[in-house]
Parts: sequence; structure tokens; C-alpha cells
Amino acid sequence: MSTHATREILPLLIAGSTASGKSALALALAKQCNGRIINADSLQVYDGLRQLTARPSLEEEAQALHVLYGHVPPGAPYSVGLWQVQALAEIEAAQAAGQVPIVVGGTGLYFKSLTEGLVDLPDIPSQVRAHWRQQLEIIGVAALYAELQQRDAPLAARLQPSDKQRILRGLEVLEATGTRLSDWQKIKPQAPLQQAHKIWLHPDRDWLYARCNLRFEQMMQGAAIQEVEALAALRLAPDSSVMKALGVAEITAFLQGSLTREQAIEQAQQATRRYAKRQMTWFRNQMVGWQSFSEKDYNDNYDKIFSFISKNSLTTN
Repeated sequence: MSTHATREILPLLIAGSTASGKSALALALAKQCNGRIINADSLQVYDGLRQLTARPSLEEEAQALHVLYGHVPPGAPYSVGLWQVQALAEIEAAQAAGQVPIVVGGTGLYFKSLTEGLVDLPDIPSQVRAHWRQQLEIIGVAALYAELQQRDAPLAARLQPSDKQRILRGLEVLEATGTRLSDWQKIKPQAPLQQAHKIWLHPDRDWLYARCNLRFEQMMQGAAIQEVEALAALRLAPDSSVMKALGVAEITAFLQGSLTREQAIEQAQQATRRYAKRQMTWFRNQMVGWQSFSEKDYNDNYDKIFSFISKNSLTTN
């Protein structure tokens, strides 16, 4: 990225857990600062689940330019590396247009790909991928995890024994490159964004959990059920990323009759609260040096954040 453009208008990164109010904040700032909102949520990139993934509404999108939302078909492969390339292109386009690039979302790895970079792993040959997926079908995830423990113990120690995708990734990388993924991950990559203003939102937990509960009730009153019905008609693989969206499993069980509507809502609310808790823990440990704001700062009064924006010369005024 050109240092000249970066000095003119620095990107603003806004991270926060689900239901923390980050999208509303991004929209308010975009309207105030002539901003371009760039999605950093790994599920909001997919088309078809606007309600269930809490993507900005059509009305909200009409108030400011939103990019990298819903641009990926539900069954298509997508990765943090591909997102990084697209996000950097949108940041440059915003700067060239005199806009503030506002990158907002809850996927921590997306932000780290900008602020810390990604290790440039070689492509994995298709036959290697096919081999390990066949092994998964034949011997199961537990046996593959045991093999990973023997061949890349540091990586295995960081994974859940049921994490199929990451276990497969570890074995694929080792076979394709001859080097353990845990060793690849020790390489210090170059950060694409040398400068950016970074905000993370950490609201009061009780307030956040109440928001999680209310949001899913509203989703069920909206188009969430129809979205899951349409998703089911695509017959995607159960381990597809989009199938892991919060609420998909519970609404599917409701549609199949194995859960009542009330049970589906309760279980999805619980899953959402647990996910929000994991996000908060991750951000707390990873967002060192980020400017943090509590719930009352951005929900009840935007003045403090607007002051931060102004003092750091993010506006084009």
C-alpha cells in the first residue's frame, strides 16, 4: 500500500464480539466521516444469510458504501488470505476516493491478517487434500488427531480433538511441504497495514448477553427460518463454513421436528452467548495496544469516539 495514501487517510479498524453494536457504530462514523465500510466478519461475506448473520440491512447499506458483504456464494471456498487481498484493495480504493476505510467485524484473524500479516504457505496439491479427506472418512477424526499429535504435537495441543478442518490442515501442510504447520506459524510475516487506528468494543457482559438473546428472538420473527430453508435446499456439506453460522443447526432441528420453536431459540441463544464470550476472551488477549471502549461510551454517547476520530485525523474535513 502506498505510504502517501496511508498518511492522508489512515484506516479505522473496529473489532467487537457479536451483538456489541459495532455495525451501528461503523455506520454512524461512516456518515460522519465520509467512510467506506469494509466487512471483517467471516460469515457476513456469504450471500443468503443476511438476517441470521446480522448483516447490515438494505436500508443501512443505502446510507453508506458497504463492501465485502454477501459477495461469496454459500458453498464457495473462502479464506482469510483471499479476504486480506480483497480488503486491502478496498482500503486503497477508499483512500483514493478520499474516504475513510472503516474495517468492521468480529473475526479476529481477519484483523490480524492486516495488522500482523499472514505466513505465505505454498498451495496444497489437490491430491494431498483428497488423500486426507478420504482418511477422515475411513478412520475418523479421532485417529487423525492422534496422528497429528505424533507428527505436530505443538499444533495438536492448540486444537480441539473434534476440529476436523484444522486437523486436516495440519496434516496436509506437513505432507505437502515437509514442514510442520506449527513451525510455519513461527515465521514473522510482514504486516500489510503499517499504520491504522484500532478500536475494539468490550461492553458489559450482562448487557451483551441480553442483546444476544433479543437479537435471536428478532431473527426468528424475521427471515431467519426462510434463510435456513433456502440454505438446506442447496444441500451443502455439513462442514461448510456457512453451515456453521449461529442458529443454523438449531433452526434446522426445529424444521425437522426434533426441537420445538422455544427449544431452538433457547439453544441458539446459549450458543450465541458462548460464542460472544469466546470472542471477548480472544480480543482481550490479542488486541494489545488497541483503543478500547466500553458499552456506555459508544451506545449511549458517541462523543468520546468521535473525539478519538477527530484527534487522530481520520476525517477528511
